[in-house]
Amino acid sequence: MPAAYKCIVCGRSIPEGQGVILRRGGLTLTFHSGRCAYKFFKLLFERVSLECLETPSKELIENLKTRLKSRERAKKI
Repeated sequence: MPAAYKCIVCGRSIPEGQGVILRRGGLTLTFHSGRCAYKFFKLLFERVSLECLETPSKELIENLKTRLKSRERAKKI
């Protein structure tokens, strides 16, 4: 029988291979859908101090902008 997880937002069971499972170090976040993941990260974003979020967020935004520009240039060729 495949391993099952439980969504930390809504409590639904998640069969192995479905849902959104994020692991980092000793932390495992399990969500049955992207919608539950969004709810969790929205709450986390609201609760974490700005000092913790600002620098990594700005770096990630710049990285994503660079990737988008590269894709747009590749489409033009």
